[in-house]
Parts: sequence; C-alpha cells; structure tokens
Amino acid sequence: MGHGDLGTTYRDGEQIVHEGEVGRCMYVIQAGRVEVIHGDDGDAQRLAVLGEGDFFGEMALFGEAARSATVRAIGDARVLKVDKRTLLRRIHEDPMLALNLLESLSARIRRLNEQVTRLGGIP
Repeated sequence: MGHGDLGTTYRDGEQIVHEGEVGRCMYVIQAGRVEVIHGDDGDAQRLAVLGEGDFFGEMALFGEAARSATVRAIGDARVLKVDKRTLLRRIHEDPMLALNLLESLSARIRRLNEQVTRLGGIP
C-alpha cells in the first residue's frame, strides 16, 4: 500500500473490527498477525490467522454491510485502515494493486467453494 502510511498498533487481544458493526474501510496488516473469529467469546470459532501483507474487511468497500467476523491482534500488530477513496487513488497510481487484490479475493472464494463442497453443498 505504500510505506509512507503508518498504521495503528494494536496490542495482543485488542479488537480491530467487531462482528456486527457496520464498516466503510478495509485494513492491511503492515506487521504482526491477527486472528479472524466468528461467534461469541464462549463459543468463538477461529476462521483464519492473517499476517503481514494480508488484508481484511474489504467487503465493506463494496456495499455497506455488517462485519461478518471479529478481528483481533495476536501479539502486537500494526494495521493500516484504507477507505474506498484511498484505495481507488492507490489503484490509479499502481494498477498492479488491483490485480493483487483480485488474486487474493479469487483465492479466498476458491477456498470457500472447496469448504462448501466438502461440507456437502449449500442447504
């Protein structure tokens, strides 16, 4: 995303986004790791662990919707918040960014499709 932008540092266990809240930004991990969790604390399910260069919350850029999961830091994590206008400006400066984003999203969709198939399809 460019090195001039310093993100926010979150401490171990600190929440970056909360499931159910409405967001308008996506996030890019600059350093450290985060975990993506779904459900309440007593019944929380870890969906993924993301590291440097990974992003999350991107669906908020393509229509206002409630966050589908909670994301919190594992150890210290530095995360950059990116709104739609900033993303479009960056893509204009570096079209490869759009390609990288599409590749990552495609890989995610492929993984989800495999999971759905393994679980016996959508009811």
